[in-house]
Amino acid sequence: MEFGYWLAFAATAVTLAAAVWVGWSAAEWLWFQPRRLERKLMAQGIRGSRYRLPYGDLKEIRNLVGEARRKPLPLSHSILDRVVPHLTRAVDLYGGKNKTPFFWFGPCPRVIIMDPELVKDILSSKFGHFEKLRSTPIGRLLTLGVLAYEGEKWVKHRRIINPAFHIEKLKMMMPLFSACCDELINRWEELVDSSGVFDIDVWSEFQNFSADVISRTAFGSSYKEGRRIFELQKEQTELVAQAARNLYIPGFRFIPTQKNRRRNEIYREVAALLKSMIEQREHAIKNGEAKTDDLLGLLMESNKRHAQERDHLQDASLTTEDVIEECKLFYFAGQETTSVLLTWTMIVLSMHPNWQDQARNEVLQVFGQSKPTFEGLSRLKIVTMIFYEVLRLYPPGVIILRHTYKEMKLGEFTFPAGVQLLLPTILLHHSREFWGEDAEEFNPERFFEGILKATKNQLIFFPFGWGPRICVGQSFALTEAKMALVRILQRFSVELSPSYTHAPYTILTLQPQHGAQVILHKLHPL
Repeated sequence: MEFGYWLAFAATAVTLAAAVWVGWSAAEWLWFQPRRLERKLMAQGIRGSRYRLPYGDLKEIRNLVGEARRKPLPLSHSILDRVVPHLTRAVDLYGGKNKTPFFWFGPCPRVIIMDPELVKDILSSKFGHFEKLRSTPIGRLLTLGVLAYEGEKWVKHRRIINPAFHIEKLKMMMPLFSACCDELINRWEELVDSSGVFDIDVWSEFQNFSADVISRTAFGSSYKEGRRIFELQKEQTELVAQAARNLYIPGFRFIPTQKNRRRNEIYREVAALLKSMIEQREHAIKNGEAKTDDLLGLLMESNKRHAQERDHLQDASLTTEDVIEECKLFYFAGQETTSVLLTWTMIVLSMHPNWQDQARNEVLQVFGQSKPTFEGLSRLKIVTMIFYEVLRLYPPGVIILRHTYKEMKLGEFTFPAGVQLLLPTILLHHSREFWGEDAEEFNPERFFEGILKATKNQLIFFPFGWGPRICVGQSFALTEAKMALVRILQRFSVELSPSYTHAPYTILTLQPQHGAQVILHKLHPL
């Protein structure tokens, strides 16, 4: 009897202790830490909104973004108040001379860094200083890979992946780029009516095109074979984006909601499809049948070489699970970046037909009606200027996030652990202070003498990131986009359709909310 009493007493004590610990942890996360961070930021003259338990400014942000998305824009490049209304509002209210306002994303303060020198300091950090904001468990269902890793794991993955994107490897993929362009152009020419005109949504077209490219260049398969992965990752992107707009509650992913179940189903199916592809490739390698002219082959070749060179080290190579995550990243980053770049380029050239004519004249001078070569693409100055200006006005990623895991000195400020640093790519790209009064106008001439001259050697243009973590696939994306645009300009002229609605918004990347409807006119070769 006495033993049972003490056992019940012990169980009750443990339960109470656990409840106290959970309660204290919740109070620390949702109240005490935010108040300490708020005091430390404000003591340094950093201004921002007051913390409100437990959501901070999330409800207000959701309302601002929701209201902005209900209203399309006139045809202009003044898109900030629609795309990032919460950022423009924070800068207007709290910016001040230090240009470091902050707002609250749940219990975490997000400091907006508008000083190019501070942006450079943050992005220069290889690792161990300003870390990438860790994905939530829901975010990790979409992709991890080198994009998400820190420390030695990032170093290892980046070292193994880099050779796959070397310029000589990129040249090997030109026939695959060309084959995908052939299919796109042939399909469009079949849609032309007797007058040589047709209306089409190029947003969906370029999504399919870039998925085709990444399927062939990553796995040597056609778009039809890779279509399932593409469709699943596209759905997962939307589901993860919905979760990212809300405060993540630890353990929420285990609640069997409809969206949680669907996210997990997609994760398992994509992983199974990619694992099957990788195992087939490993089998082919063992039998001496495998090609290494696609990204998966190049990655596995580099991984094998890396393991052999460091066979005395544990964990020297990537596991199958690591390779799966890198393949998911190929699909997400490779497909998204190019499709949005091409889409906004078509919209912008429709809005500015004089630049469309200049680009076409350059293309015809360099290539005529011949298929583009790698060397020829590098000689396209006007086309390159146009792409840079489109990337300035419509960067694929509108912000970059970092966080402090320990107290860090940055310029005149000292940021305590737990602060999120938001680098507003799109605000800096549109800043009149740095680009002049025509900052929100389309003017490719600003890049006539290159990026350094256009930016006056300031870090105010970084559509692919910057520093050690700059996008490894930057050259891949630009080469693919250049080849596609060349082929289009050789065969078609483009104007906006009356049904087009100018409504840029973000779902992880900057996209046209209602599609990109244009009218294509088939050109007759001279």
